[in-house]
Amino acid sequence: MSTKEADLQKSGPQTKASRLLVICVDRDDDIGSKAGVTTPVVGRNACIEAAQRLALEDPEDADSNSIFAAVKTFEDLISKGYQAEVAVVSGTENKGVQGDEKIVSQVKNIVQAFSANGAVIVSDGEDDESVIPIIQNVLPIVSVKRVVMRVSRTVEYSYAVLGRYLKAVAFDSKYSKFFLGVPGILLVLGGIATVLGLTKEIFAVMISVLGGAFLIRAFDIDRAWSHWTKPTPAGFIRVFTLVAGILFVLASITAGISAVTPHISTTKPDEIIKIFGSKQTIGMFVEGMLPFLWMGIGCIFGGSLLSSWFKGSIRSITDILRIIVLVTLYPIISQFNTVMTKDQSPFTLIPPLLIGLAVILVSASLLFHKYRKKKGGEVLSE
Repeated sequence: MSTKEADLQKSGPQTKASRLLVICVDRDDDIGSKAGVTTPVVGRNACIEAAQRLALEDPEDADSNSIFAAVKTFEDLISKGYQAEVAVVSGTENKGVQGDEKIVSQVKNIVQAFSANGAVIVSDGEDDESVIPIIQNVLPIVSVKRVVMRVSRTVEYSYAVLGRYLKAVAFDSKYSKFFLGVPGILLVLGGIATVLGLTKEIFAVMISVLGGAFLIRAFDIDRAWSHWTKPTPAGFIRVFTLVAGILFVLASITAGISAVTPHISTTKPDEIIKIFGSKQTIGMFVEGMLPFLWMGIGCIFGGSLLSSWFKGSIRSITDILRIIVLVTLYPIISQFNTVMTKDQSPFTLIPPLLIGLAVILVSASLLFHKYRKKKGGEVLSE
């Protein structure tokens, strides 16, 4: 403890019994990514130094002001007789579950060193305050203080803010790929279409590109793919099994067409349309594609299982259940196809249905029993 902090501790009348921990939350880890400060940062002087480093790296970042506000709150509590400590905790740049787990772990470590019985949360917005419920599981929260910046509301300020957003769109790769990349592709396609006189054809391509970009961003396909392609054993397995599974699925379409082709080749041209609408043709197509289709889906599920197993993830139990359901569905669908094409009795579906249901119930019971046991063991081990 520094001399300044010791003086603060002694200055109060020491009439309060509460031991309060003032926590400044930086959920997106600006203090780490911009200033290179490793959290948790504990102590008045350490927090001031961290805030100064962040302010020097990015003077416009509000987190530095939040840290100063946390220090001010700490000094106010000391002057009123509380036993207090101040700390800065941070999550990860992408936020999410891993970042919140990091925050909880840091708070636990601080509480072990400073046995506080209450916390005061200092933040600069609702995003940082979203971690309040999980911190409350570690330490009771007695107060929340939000730091609101006093800013100029002039036209010049509005232009400055707009300029910063435009700069982020132009130079930040997280935004420029979508806001500049997609329109750039569309403009290039439009220019090619004008030169070649293929306006109608290129217009359809442009609409498809724009729709694909919206779908990729809406469902986070780009982020999911980046996680799948990480250079780890689990990532290589996922990529290999995904590509192999897609190839099997595409091969299943070819196999279905091959199963139908010999029957169509002997049919008169005026009867081909009727043949395509018949149950026998549909049944032959499904019968031909079903094995390869199931192998493709099974390959993808198997890759997910191996990936979870390599990482030691509890999700491997769910992946095993997916494969069991896939295996039990195969005879049911195959028998349904036979009923449709060969006019067998629908009652022949009952045995595979009952057997599949029994296998799934038994497997699910065993797997979820193991899941609860494993989860309980993890909780106890913590």
